[in-house]
Amino acid sequence: MNLNNRSTKNRLKAVDFFCGGGGMSYGMQKAGINVLAGIDYEENCKDTYEANIGIGKFIQADVFDLKETVLQKTLGLQKNDDNLLLIGCSPCQFWSIINTDKKKSEKSKNLLVEFERFVKYFNPGYVVVENVPGVLRKKKESGLESFINWLEISGYKVHFEVHNTNDYGVPQNRKRFTLVANRIGETKIFPKKEDNKLVVKDVLGQQNGFNVIVAGTKDETEFQHSSPRISNLTLKRIQKVKKNGGNRLDFANDPDLQLTCFVGRDNSFKDTFGRLWWDRPSPTITTKFFSVSNGRFVHPDEDRALSLREGACLQSFPKDYKFIGTSHCAIARLIGNAVPPEYAKKIGQAIIKNHLNGII
Repeated sequence: MNLNNRSTKNRLKAVDFFCGGGGMSYGMQKAGINVLAGIDYEENCKDTYEANIGIGKFIQADVFDLKETVLQKTLGLQKNDDNLLLIGCSPCQFWSIINTDKKKSEKSKNLLVEFERFVKYFNPGYVVVENVPGVLRKKKESGLESFINWLEISGYKVHFEVHNTNDYGVPQNRKRFTLVANRIGETKIFPKKEDNKLVVKDVLGQQNGFNVIVAGTKDETEFQHSSPRISNLTLKRIQKVKKNGGNRLDFANDPDLQLTCFVGRDNSFKDTFGRLWWDRPSPTITTKFFSVSNGRFVHPDEDRALSLREGACLQSFPKDYKFIGTSHCAIARLIGNAVPPEYAKKIGQAIIKNHLNGII
């Protein structure tokens, strides 16, 4: 059977729970999976999601209130559909190792349990879960342990592991827990690693279409090469940081520039005010990647924080991906919270390969 005939048998369709700005959905589409809809509680995801994934594909809903039968009717879904993929990339602040307000994020700790409710109802051919590594360390408390047990008892082949997305075509060190379960075929599914790992210079810099800018630049075009303003004091600190990988220790001995909170604490939070290295992957792009005081987010050469588009490219979004938001902070949040599309694409490709082998 030739490849063209094989591709016509790929009728996989996906529903992306907690879809955010569409990173996972976009990657799955690029792999060749038909994304039926993305579901998210946050209304401010809608414009970005539909601008890139498709008009009318965003469903604003709180998963705690959404009923299985309502989703079934809305999207015309069937139970026990071998071609159906359910994806759950729930917000993960509660299980993150980063210091967050656990009270504010407490509701998020049960999102995996709510997603499991839909998996049990529809019994799809495939299931994907992506989250912070903390859900694995706390697999009993997070509901992951019981979910995996149910999947295995129900006949699914389950692969779960903490992956570094840099192994899968993303120029960023970003460790994520990923589960891929299937009841089509006899083997476990996992994405294929790339032989060559991307680094910052592969996607940023003038050679990649990024003009030199200064802090405070506001790019009104859809390219959004915008970097927020910084104070004169912050600028002086950054100017002291060595190009290509320096950090705040480069100004620690200057009493006019040293931060009081770091006096006598040279080994604490050394990435603060740090520059990226050209020849290494970036650190994890968080929702605060536009702030020089929130991590190693200073440009390798220029005296400013990363721009919105630079953060998006380090997340493996294409340069024409449209981000729509009411503020710089809101757009950065969409970018930082996203599943890197290239990583999602690799997962989708692995699922398609399994599916074609399982039905031929």
